[in-house]
Amino acid sequence: MAKANLTMDELLAGASSESQQLVQGETVEGKILSVKKHEILVDLGARGIGLVPRREVSFSKSVNEGDDVTASVIDTEMDNGYALLSLRKAVKDRGWDEITDALEEGRTIEVVPFDANRGGLLAEYEDIRGFLPVSQLSAEHYPRVGSADKTEILQRLNVLVGKPIQVRILDADKKNSKLIFSEKEAIRDGLAQRFEKLKIGDTIEGVVTGVVDFGVFVNVDGIEGLVHISEISWERVNNPSDYVKVGDTIKAKIIAIDKERLSLSMKQLVEDPWLSEIEQFKVGDKVEGTVTRITPFGAFVQISPAVEALVHVSELGEGEDNNPEKIFTLNERKDFKILDIDKENRKISLGFCNKK
Repeated sequence: MAKANLTMDELLAGASSESQQLVQGETVEGKILSVKKHEILVDLGARGIGLVPRREVSFSKSVNEGDDVTASVIDTEMDNGYALLSLRKAVKDRGWDEITDALEEGRTIEVVPFDANRGGLLAEYEDIRGFLPVSQLSAEHYPRVGSADKTEILQRLNVLVGKPIQVRILDADKKNSKLIFSEKEAIRDGLAQRFEKLKIGDTIEGVVTGVVDFGVFVNVDGIEGLVHISEISWERVNNPSDYVKVGDTIKAKIIAIDKERLSLSMKQLVEDPWLSEIEQFKVGDKVEGTVTRITPFGAFVQISPAVEALVHVSELGEGEDNNPEKIFTLNERKDFKILDIDKENRKISLGFCNKK
């Protein structure tokens, strides 16, 4: 019944007092009262005075009396009667709110990497540090190098430092301070539309982004393509780097399309010289050739610039005398006889003519 005897002014004062109480973790706004060597005092109006340690403010950011600031409440009341505030935490809280919104909306954002390591790029968004893994880079930026060449990977990534990159947020975990970006996700929709315009048999033009032992990677308008070593040239290719280098613009034919990559062929844009050169040979001909490979099942012999044939181990005799490694030496020239020509499967069988 005592409350019934309170005046309206007293009731309002009580309500105002309760609403003015600070809560740990809440975000408050105020105006800077003073900037001292070790502390910044903030006027929170009817809610009192807040103190921000001077170390909270980067020397690169100037703060002045009269500036409006937003801060987070760390301690509602210290021994000196002030509330302990944090400007950094308020900025991070706002940053995480923005990050959460961008993740939920699937929004594309822009980041500028400030550093790189062999695993990817470091970048900030809304003052929150995040990571863009190598695996989430687009075909244009992915450092396609030999798997053992870690130094070159880092060199290629360092080129991207300071350059704006469009990304989407792949994962965000405020509790564990985890923020992962993806360039692949940012361009996925556009890539799907470009894929729809391509078909097997099309001739494309692209830029070489990587040369590795097994082939050549090509950026085709943001889509990654691979020219396997067997599709670089009609002649035998031992080292793809003998044919192209990173940065070259090449033309190739699309021979297969999957969800994320094109399979390409450079050699199929030119006539197969094998088809014309094979016309000069017929079964029974004696030919001279160069031994190019020696295997347990026989030796491969180059009988013209584009035609390679096989001397099978069964044509070399019986017992230990038919060991190809004992009979042949790489790059030596010997005489052979053509036993069979299979144009459909591009196979030539040879017999070995021993020189007495």
